[in-house]
Amino acid sequence: MTWFSVGLPLILQLIVPVALLAWLARSRHADRGRRRAVTTLCAAYVVAIALAGLWLVLPWWTPMVYLGVFAWLVVGHRIGRVPSPPAHPHGHRLVTAAIGGLAVVLIGVIGLALIARRPPAPPVDLTFPLRGGIYLVVNGGGHALVNAHVGTLQGERFAPFRGQSYGVDLVRVDRLGLRVRGLLPADPSRYAIWGDAVLSPCGGRIVLAEDGADDMPPPQVDRTHMAGNHVIVECDGVWVVLGHLRRGSVAVRAGQVVAAGQGVGVVGNSGNTGEPHLHVHAQRPGAAAAPLGGEPLPIRLDGRYLVRNDRIGTFAARR
Repeated sequence: MTWFSVGLPLILQLIVPVALLAWLARSRHADRGRRRAVTTLCAAYVVAIALAGLWLVLPWWTPMVYLGVFAWLVVGHRIGRVPSPPAHPHGHRLVTAAIGGLAVVLIGVIGLALIARRPPAPPVDLTFPLRGGIYLVVNGGGHALVNAHVGTLQGERFAPFRGQSYGVDLVRVDRLGLRVRGLLPADPSRYAIWGDAVLSPCGGRIVLAEDGADDMPPPQVDRTHMAGNHVIVECDGVWVVLGHLRRGSVAVRAGQVVAAGQGVGVVGNSGNTGEPHLHVHAQRPGAAAAPLGGEPLPIRLDGRYLVRNDRIGTFAARR
């Protein structure tokens, strides 16, 4: 269990928004300029974390609760018709200006998150590689704000893994919107997506099939096998990578021809992964020495360009 994986999200996604909503509730007795600044800041913060926040500790629907409370408080302010008090001294105006400045920064974050919803290039169309549940996008999109993989576009040290730059990471969530019961259990089998069948997202030929890497106890990672146990399918000249499969589950071999929807393995926790999830990306063919180093390509799954916090339901029987 690490500070960044548990403590920081609880501060940014629970303590700060609750404090802002409490501040908004008290601001009904402030002057009109202060009320507007606090209202804008609160709205901008909640929308920003809803779009760009990594919702793994708290359920994905938590921002909807915040927005509901926000709407109720705003309506309550209007119904209350609290008259504006006299204008505050100059120092109070500076505080109001600072609040407005923070709101502008958060609005910029919202803008970047929305821009990330546009594919940076024509996407490769694939079928969704999982069935039988509701899946949450942890990383996805064309900007590093919502997709940690985009960082591999820069720097020579990332060249062997550059093909993943527009990759998508998926976890399964239960009816409560949780991907696991508990904060960060070390047993990978406790995560909802563990053992889900992974299906080929296209028809093609298996270029590479690697097995044998151990499944790691969260949050430990294996940086010597970055993709862990993985399969690469070549579809119409494009390589599609399915990574972090469970040890011993890879059911295909190099050279084999597979159909779209054919099982290739199951979700595990091998490689450079903090917890069980499925990694999917498309790229131009890589070199023999660096198969994951091909030119990255955006992907569209079941017709959708998926970005962080999107959800996709697949209710067919799990295979």
